[in-house]
Amino acid sequence: MAETGTGGPPRDEVDRIVAAWQRERPDLDVRPLTVLSRVSRLARHLDLARRGAFARHGLETWEFDVLAALRRAGEPYRLSPGALLTQTLVTSGTMTNRIDRLAEHGLVERRPSPDDRRGVLVQLTPAGLRRVDEAFADLLDVERHLVGDLPEADRERLAELLRDVLTLFDAT
Repeated sequence: MAETGTGGPPRDEVDRIVAAWQRERPDLDVRPLTVLSRVSRLARHLDLARRGAFARHGLETWEFDVLAALRRAGEPYRLSPGALLTQTLVTSGTMTNRIDRLAEHGLVERRPSPDDRRGVLVQLTPAGLRRVDEAFADLLDVERHLVGDLPEADRERLAELLRDVLTLFDAT
């Protein structure tokens, strides 16, 4: 069995990948793979788990993202399309399409802006509020299960380290 950079046997698939690259390309420093390949693999697992949680409530990931942004806004659970763009990181055309589709399903409605006669706000309907609340509770159960075996102190430290890494990306 191939050994990891620490001298022990591989403990996960990333250890096997790193060991193979170290064997094949000893001239390269492959240490970044030990972190970022794990983050990438974790993101894929998390994406699958989240999709499953949302699907149980008849939602796609993008639908949950829009509904959750509205829910987090607090009562009356409405935002401008521009605010939704900022929170979901999609283009204007994509957001218009998403709002249309959510409105067709009765989860959101367009309302005139009280501050701007030409403006529109997107607001959760009672059905949208129920759906996002149920999906969010399910998501938390799924995510709690995913990290459940980690001691609380390790979860807190991991959250801090990931925040540090993400801050580098968010700053650009």
